[in-house]
Amino acid sequence: MIRSSRWLTAVSACTLIVALSLGPAAAADTARLNEATSQVKEGARSIGYGEFRPGFADLFTGIGRTIVEGTVYTGKTIGEFFKKTFGGD
Repeated sequence: MIRSSRWLTAVSACTLIVALSLGPAAAADTARLNEATSQVKEGARSIGYGEFRPGFADLFTGIGRTIVEGTVYTGKTIGEFFKKTFGGD
């Protein structure tokens, strides 16, 4: 019972930090993240048109890029939040 309570508290704290950081994160660049997301859409669309090999290649490459770029964006967002909150250089 205590472990689940700690886990819930940790997840809630992380969610709160990310939610608070979204306000000042307008300066973070989302262009690369949007490109990766578009690649996933194009891959899925290609699969729908019957182009399986290039479709799956684009889809899985786009998913990987989306994960990486999403992580980078989240890191920058959290970094900006802490700089604004605690006055880092």
